[in-house]
Amino acid sequence: MITIRSLRSLFGWLDPFVALLLATLVVAALAPPVGTYATALGEVRWAIIAIVFFVAGLRISPTATLNGLRDWRLHGTTLGLTFVAFPVVAGLVALATAPLVGTELTTGLLFLGALPSVVQTSVTFVSMARGNTAAAVCAASISNLAGVVVTPLLVLLLIGSYAGIGLGQVVAVLTQILVPFAIGQALHGRLGGWAARHAVAVRWVDRGAVLLIVYSAFGAAVAGGVWQRLPVSQLVVVGVCCATLLAVALTVSYFGSGALGFAREERAVITFCGSEKSLTTGLPMSTILFSASLAGVVIVPVIIYHQLQLIACSLIARKLGDRVESPVIA
Repeated sequence: MITIRSLRSLFGWLDPFVALLLATLVVAALAPPVGTYATALGEVRWAIIAIVFFVAGLRISPTATLNGLRDWRLHGTTLGLTFVAFPVVAGLVALATAPLVGTELTTGLLFLGALPSVVQTSVTFVSMARGNTAAAVCAASISNLAGVVVTPLLVLLLIGSYAGIGLGQVVAVLTQILVPFAIGQALHGRLGGWAARHAVAVRWVDRGAVLLIVYSAFGAAVAGGVWQRLPVSQLVVVGVCCATLLAVALTVSYFGSGALGFAREERAVITFCGSEKSLTTGLPMSTILFSASLAGVVIVPVIIYHQLQLIACSLIARKLGDRVESPVIA
């Protein structure tokens, strides 16, 4: 007879957030957002992300934020992993598997390597790992700002296809992430205690934002028929490539940062900010850099990598957080 206790013993290794993530993927595949529903979802997602970073600003000491901005050794290491080491490894993997996946998906793997880090989930995972959250906000935000210029240049270098990117991407990053965070910082003295008293609720707001992003992005790909255009064999090979890239990125960032002498809190920042790639940045940027028909296929490796990094990083962040008896308060 199957009991709750037996289920817990069987699936006790599965993080509740990962279970919710897998359920979100199933819902997105069965009922993807379309039409006005998709538009409304985009508006709600924007609001939730803004709230997340407003609350993050409330919880973090402004002094810790300034210290994070001044740590250029940390930011330089993260940017080097994101825009130098990762593109090199992605290029080698794409070159080795090009005969198996074809030109379009090879282009997608190279495009994946050129993308900046993720802000929303990087900060969430660093917080789960009880790392330096203020530095994570700064590192991931700097990565996204740099990506507006660096990503198209890398695409030009790696792929030979280039199109201009407007100021809209910079404005989007500033308004969606940095502005709410700055407002929260300004109100930290008055409302920081409230955020501390509601830490559990705030954490689930963070995770809810991640689930919303996953549902919106994966559902849009399903609604657009992306998965019907590609053979299963090619998707399997691309999945293996993405898993390999993620494993290499996490290994190099975690152990490399330790070899460079970074503290545990900063190693968490480098590990997650240096290994993650932004789906929410990659989707709109692909429509600028590539033709409409090519963009629909180029984003496939980005989507696969995004799902893998959420699952892997959530498990790793939970393990790293469990090693710490109590959170580090700035």
